[in-house]
This record gives sequence, structure tokens and C-alpha cells, in this order.
Amino acid sequence: MHKIMALDVGTKRIGVALSDFLHVIATPHSCVQRQPEEKALEEITNIAKENHVEKIVVGLPKNMDGSVGFQGQDCIDFSQKIIGFDIILEDERLTSEEAEERLRSRKVDFRKNKGLVDMESACVILEQYLGR
Repeated sequence: MHKIMALDVGTKRIGVALSDFLHVIATPHSCVQRQPEEKALEEITNIAKENHVEKIVVGLPKNMDGSVGFQGQDCIDFSQKIIGFDIILEDERLTSEEAEERLRSRKVDFRKNKGLVDMESACVILEQYLGR
């Protein structure tokens, strides 16, 4: 059995979440610095291999009208550099807002650690994918 990984790719950080082996539960894993990009890709690949991942779900930030803007194209470009895994693009509109709301409801202060939002956003992306 294999796990599924989700990535919330931002310009500074990449939130990482992992499923369980049954593909039911999504759990925040870590936050990877985006630069230097080669190091980020290496870290993501290592996390995936260590956790027996075969699919990586990458959040695709679309505009509200469904079109793909600069951020969305950046995520597509980044995802194409991840080698050796099935890559799935998942619409991630409003996931950051949902992630912040979840953290607030658990009384987690994320203002000084935006990586917490990135990891929670990756979790939301993965839960959306697993829910289908």
C-alpha cells in the first residue's frame, strides 16, 4: 500500500500533508522552503520516498472564474519538475482561508508561523482529493 502526499506550493514555502495507507486521513507533515528550488524538490522527493508515496496532489490556485493565473501556472511549472510520482492537480480555491479558520478554531496562533497555514492548507487539499 502507498500513501498520498499533498503540496500547497507558495512562492516562499511549500506545505506538505500525507494520507494514511487507507487514504482516509490527511495529516499535516512539514513545511519546505521553496528556494533554492532544487533543494525543495529534493526534500519533497525524500519525504515521498520515506513515506511510501506514489501520488502527489498539488494544489492549483485558480482564479474565481476558473481560469489559471500567474500563481496557478507557477504551481503547474513546479509540479512538472517532480519526477517519479503520479502528479494530480487539485483546485485549491479558498483553502488558505479554510486552513486559517481551522487553526483559529483550535486556538493555534499562526501569525508568526505562516508554515502552519501552509501545512494545514495542504491537508485541506488532500482531504478534498480523498473525499472524491
